[in-house]
Amino acid sequence: MKRTVYMAAVLMAAVLFSGCSTTAQAETSAKTEVSEAVNRLEAIKERGYMEVVMEPYLAPYEFIDPSKKGDEMYVGADVELAKYIADQLGVECRIIPLDFATVLSSITEGKYDMAISGLAYTPARAEAMEMSKGYFYGSEENLYGIILGEELSEKIRSKEDLKELTVVVQSGSIQELFAAELPEGCGELKRVSATTDGYLMVQEGKADVCITAIKPAELYIEANPDCGLCISPYIDFEVDEELQGSRICMEKGETELLNAVNDIIDGVLESGIYEEWYEEYSELAASLGV
Repeated sequence: MKRTVYMAAVLMAAVLFSGCSTTAQAETSAKTEVSEAVNRLEAIKERGYMEVVMEPYLAPYEFIDPSKKGDEMYVGADVELAKYIADQLGVECRIIPLDFATVLSSITEGKYDMAISGLAYTPARAEAMEMSKGYFYGSEENLYGIILGEELSEKIRSKEDLKELTVVVQSGSIQELFAAELPEGCGELKRVSATTDGYLMVQEGKADVCITAIKPAELYIEANPDCGLCISPYIDFEVDEELQGSRICMEKGETELLNAVNDIIDGVLESGIYEEWYEEYSELAASLGV
């Protein structure tokens, strides 16, 4: 309950402190800007800023630092990447916080310039939008698994053991694809807009397990040592090689912007700077308890 209240307070702070700037951003359609230029890359450079959508509840990629105000409250490795790309393009970076499903739809509809939100490759996403090269691959051998209550950890040793249990997953995520692979007869499937909401559902007894990326789950448990949750050592989900790596998404057909972003990602990969951001914000997230 304490965690739920904290998240509500943070969200309210985001609305209050963002003020007119966020409202103005929401009212300004990047789509309209593009119609007056040859392509979105040109439009970004003409207007002098780019709008990046993300769901700010996935530490250490993107999350909220409640000690800061306005756009500065959005922090994380992906936020640094967004700012880096904007700097390379010679423009300002504006962060637009949205729920995860709206992050995806806003890009397919061309409302904003790009989405940087820990997005994995899927064939459906690649068909609906442009997806960049991977910019971060992580080092964990098993990138996806389940988080569950400690009392269930030794009882759930295979996916078959999930029968008659309630499974929660973030809507629109790659984890939702894994849920579709569960054996027939597994229990109820619930969907939430944010992965942390899934953790809270398990913690509060509203679901039995949450399918999740391993690293954010580890950070959540580390930041909330009394949550009573753990990561199952027995269940993981295999990820196809083509699904590896976090990607940046743009409206379909914006190949000029895609090529520019891919060139910048080449430099990011060569320098190793994203890994530095990842470690920096992993430490910050742990200190904030998010």
